[in-house]
Amino acid sequence: MITAPGYDDYEMFYPFFRLQEEGVDVEVASVERGEVKGNYFTIQAALSYQDIKPEEYSAVILPGGSAPETVRMYPEAVKAVGYFMDHGLPVAAICHGLQTLITLGALRGKNCTCYASIKDDIINAGASYTDAAVVIDNNLITSRYPQDLPQFMKAITEHLIVGKEKTYEKA
Repeated sequence: MITAPGYDDYEMFYPFFRLQEEGVDVEVASVERGEVKGNYFTIQAALSYQDIKPEEYSAVILPGGSAPETVRMYPEAVKAVGYFMDHGLPVAAICHGLQTLITLGALRGKNCTCYASIKDDIINAGASYTDAAVVIDNNLITSRYPQDLPQFMKAITEHLIVGKEKTYEKA
């Protein structure tokens, strides 16, 4: 999970714990290692953006809140997300998480959803917008807001886990 201070707590912790329940080793990357504060709670970032070795991971999740405004300003973080897009690995973004993909230039020709306030931004970035709880376009999984988290996580786990055999170990 790639984030920064100001993440939406629901969009961080729901996927974090849900994937752990499935046996996935989840690591958080932020501006620097250590405590990262969301709107109310903190989480430990095991990695700074400079520490990310995307080839060691099978997927990336981009929570929303105000964090994506920071994430997109760090070329190392944007480049890491680009690795997942370029290699067809699952990229899951909820709410404002798509802002990193806008900066990356990865939305042209994609179909996705997002928080309503950045709808015009993703359209201007070349994406088609669909107002739905979850939109899946190949390896890109997008969602609108915390109320969509059950459907968002169902889509993510279906992409990461096939039956009882896990296809991915680390996200």
